[in-house]
Amino acid sequence: MRMSKLLVPTLREVPAEAEIKSHQLMLRAGYIRKIAAGIYSYLPLGMRTLRKVENIVREEMDRAGAQELLMPAILPAEVYQASGRWEVFGPSMFKLKDRNDRDFCLGPTHEEPFTQTVIDEVRSYKEYPLTLYQIQTKYRDEGRPRFGLIRGREFVMKDAYSFDLDEKGLDESYKKMYDAYCRIFNRLGLDFTIVDADSGAMGGSGSQEFMVKSSVGEDGIAYCDACGYAANYEKAVCIPTEKEFPKGELELEKIYTPNAHTIEELVGFMGTEPYVFAKTIIYKADDKYVAAMVRGDREVNEVKLKNLVGCIDDLELAEPAVVRDLTHAQVGFAGPIGLEIPVYVDLEVEKMRNFIVGANDTDYHYKNVNIGRDFIPTKVSDIRIITEGDACPKCGKPIKAAQGIEVGHIFKLGTKYSKALGLTYQSESGDAKTVVMGCYGIGVTRCISAAIEQGNDENGMKLPVSIAPFEVTIVPVNSKDEDQMRIAEDIYNELKAKGIDALLDDRQERAGVKFKDADLIGIPLRIVVGKKCNDGIVEYKLRNSDEVLEFTIEESIKEAEEYIRKNK
Repeated sequence: MRMSKLLVPTLREVPAEAEIKSHQLMLRAGYIRKIAAGIYSYLPLGMRTLRKVENIVREEMDRAGAQELLMPAILPAEVYQASGRWEVFGPSMFKLKDRNDRDFCLGPTHEEPFTQTVIDEVRSYKEYPLTLYQIQTKYRDEGRPRFGLIRGREFVMKDAYSFDLDEKGLDESYKKMYDAYCRIFNRLGLDFTIVDADSGAMGGSGSQEFMVKSSVGEDGIAYCDACGYAANYEKAVCIPTEKEFPKGELELEKIYTPNAHTIEELVGFMGTEPYVFAKTIIYKADDKYVAAMVRGDREVNEVKLKNLVGCIDDLELAEPAVVRDLTHAQVGFAGPIGLEIPVYVDLEVEKMRNFIVGANDTDYHYKNVNIGRDFIPTKVSDIRIITEGDACPKCGKPIKAAQGIEVGHIFKLGTKYSKALGLTYQSESGDAKTVVMGCYGIGVTRCISAAIEQGNDENGMKLPVSIAPFEVTIVPVNSKDEDQMRIAEDIYNELKAKGIDALLDDRQERAGVKFKDADLIGIPLRIVVGKKCNDGIVEYKLRNSDEVLEFTIEESIKEAEEYIRKNK
């Protein structure tokens, strides 16, 4: 491709709307343009990189034995209603009606349509195991689309679904996808971590996420360098730590705590430590209200609480007016004693003695509270968020914390969808048995953002060879110089003949402008044809190095070919 013919509308200024580096650079480099909140068009450079990511995903999925198909984006409500997820997705699902008033949605994920396809098309147990996949646009009406392609309302995803006769078969299919994902993310040049994860609305038993560590990641990762344990914050198991409390059971006492609504205010008022308090937080879980209790220096893990309560739809903080009705007090003074809703208690609270809670009376708290004597929990379980320095649940060493971008997620669905939709097979003995499923997703467009977040500097993107829009750019310093242009053309044509994705910057621009554009759009390798070209010498520079080398023309072509083949 010739730069003079390529649509590359680069921007010199950082767009005000872009908060993170990948979003800024993709806009500045002319990869994408915003159409609406969370919705982007892909310009030629962005499209080239998108297709390269898709091709890597496709090659590895095919290598793992999966078969590609393509489902519609507009899907009828019935199949989601059968599984119960028409309601579960709530406002995040784009819903619409056709002219006959029939309900449809824009597909947020495709477990149900794939399951229905297997119901309709697979006739014998001998056709299992079966893994099907697609690379397609998904739609989710995010409440707060942000960070460019990281959290959008329209995005490209690879979703695959395995169908097996039993759990052993599922384990084998899951392992194949696990290995395929590792190969995919390695080829994409991503530094990733595999963590245990919550299955969320997808359901099922086990699940793991492939996370790219990044300070702008929206997901927290807890990991242990000592034993290799890793989980996202939603899933990370918390080991209770015990603190010193007064021995025995002291007499319950109601104390006056004026204007002390928060743990910080109580600590200041009473001159003590946060861990002697247990805070009671009231939530709305579907159509009922529940209370969650964690130690004063901890935070409630709402995903763990949602799973514990069995909440189908949304779990959210109760409105202040509801809190006042339930506790007969202002917000900040809720407590478990006399509370007439279910009270779920964290494991650490169970180990507390003679602690302090809200008294369900404005400006009052109880001290010397003890579980069993003063209130009975509905259930005691791990419902808190892990924090850095907590004990690793696997080896006991201190946990470390980081932020991450989720680029892939694999699930053992079991029979959640096959049972709901009636996907069965007749075994050799004639018995009807339910097919066991797995689900495997990759955020294709999100992978581009993750790669840029990991690879950039003040000049632009530093993309790996495998997904850069072009692998090498040939830059004649002076495009009006016939010798420079002739030699640049020769190098360009020879690299193309070798199957290398080359770009010839033939624009009538200063060399500095060409260099800046090459760095901005993330081309891994640059060959510069300058004044020494008549002596057979050109400059050779890698994007991820400051070193500028001089090679003969033949050497530059050979070095470029070897570098690209090795890193592709």
